[in-house]
Amino acid sequence: MTPRPIRIGVLGAGPIAQAAHLDAIRKACNAELYALCDAAADLLERVAAIHRPTTCYTSFDALLADPMVDAVVIATADAFHVPLARRALAAGKHVLVEKPLGMTIEECEALQSWLGDRRLVVQVGHNRRFDPGFSEAQRFVRHELGAVLAVKAWYHDSAFRYTMTDNLQPSLVTSEDRLQPPQPPKADRPRYLLRTHGSHLVDTVRFLAGDIVRVHARLRVGGGSHCWFIAVEFADGAPGHLDLIIPVQGDFEEGFQIFGDRGSVVGRLPLVWHHRASHVECFRAADRTYHRLLGEDGHTWRRQIEGFAATIGAGAAQHGATLHDGIATMRVLVAIAESAARGCAVDPAQMHGSLEAIPLPG
Repeated sequence: MTPRPIRIGVLGAGPIAQAAHLDAIRKACNAELYALCDAAADLLERVAAIHRPTTCYTSFDALLADPMVDAVVIATADAFHVPLARRALAAGKHVLVEKPLGMTIEECEALQSWLGDRRLVVQVGHNRRFDPGFSEAQRFVRHELGAVLAVKAWYHDSAFRYTMTDNLQPSLVTSEDRLQPPQPPKADRPRYLLRTHGSHLVDTVRFLAGDIVRVHARLRVGGGSHCWFIAVEFADGAPGHLDLIIPVQGDFEEGFQIFGDRGSVVGRLPLVWHHRASHVECFRAADRTYHRLLGEDGHTWRRQIEGFAATIGAGAAQHGATLHDGIATMRVLVAIAESAARGCAVDPAQMHGSLEAIPLPG
């Protein structure tokens, strides 16, 4: 028998829900957009009219009390992620929480400790993991590349990116009644950029090359741009270098190169809203050949939901980012900020607190 679709409730009808999650759930082969919840009744009504969930709630408690809801997607401001995830898990719901996992390392670790051995799926919304080129790159690194010798990765957000996203995303609606954290998320620009965009870059290299055990970062601010240049060391001893530049006066660029003793792999990623698979080429030294995937499905938001639902419904191995991954990424982000502030190398495992506790130039 084919398992029934996983009934999902989405908390938050704001930009990321409208641009990504709601359409992804509707298109997923194994999930159903069952409920939508937002405290702003006018926003809820307008978004529900477009996406047509089975039911709507203005109260999160009411959504969690609905026995028909199997899982919750938390698509709210970062400051609300951990407390809302804990409430959903306490109600017995599986959770996909938008990245980054939280605001402080301690609150994320407390969530992991509280969850313990409860048999609930928690996935952090690093949708790039569901790009088929990424998956092939990870497979190649693990099974054919040999010993990793060096890693490079970059994330350069274009000064003109929002012209592109305005054309690619649906027209978004908003409300003056929507709930906001006390501190507007974008008011503290360097921390917002590091938390929001840096989390993509860090999860990319962790997914492909493993844990990061040493960080030495520099931050250059000028011309309206924040430029992080980050030397890292991986758990297997391989060195790496990460570039995070926002914005660049040029096109959007995201990618990676990994060099091993039996081959190499290079990946270049389109802006995610194009829903195209990344261009990944793997080189085998043994037969001196390149191979790459062609024509693969690049709708990573939908594939992320399908992976989440498959893990819940069929017990499939979780391909998405786990709580452990979310915490590890936060540790590296705090380490980047700490290293840039102190001018020396730091160990992510020794980090605590949040980005807000570290002085950064504006």
